[in-house]
Amino acid sequence: MGRSENHIGAEGTATAPEHWRYGRHLEALAAAAAGAGEADAVAAVLRDRDPVMAESAVVTHLDRRAAQLLTDPRFPGWARAMGAAIGPRAFPARRLREWTLLKAIGDAEPWSAAELTAASDWCQRTAAQSLTSYEALVLLAATARTHRVRTVAAARLRRRNATG
Repeated sequence: MGRSENHIGAEGTATAPEHWRYGRHLEALAAAAAGAGEADAVAAVLRDRDPVMAESAVVTHLDRRAAQLLTDPRFPGWARAMGAAIGPRAFPARRLREWTLLKAIGDAEPWSAAELTAASDWCQRTAAQSLTSYEALVLLAATARTHRVRTVAAARLRRRNATG
């Protein structure tokens, strides 16, 4: 089927080929996550002829899996395997580094204020909304790039101080 042709979705509506492939990639990645072939599946998706769509699918998968594994002792091994599969691709590699930073902060392991300050808006927003680290919340309340993140971090600090 040519690149300009559409696929018919389950509802009988036409979908663009890249949307169809994106969905198929997410299904394949989710299925692979249950077994030992997850890194191979990520590498396979990244060989798709549309690198922007492929990286988007991989980042969506990374977000889903990292959120599941964030408190799991398997996270470091998973992150190493994903890093090897991703290789030099900037967007998924950055997202994986940021999940690793969130994991380090959440586990009270060593982390760098400079790294959190330089992190993407996504990472800063995720940290402000989900982390309980006093040091990270203070840093974000004072130095986050967006007003929204500074406000969320400050509000979480106030609630934390009010409860004690």
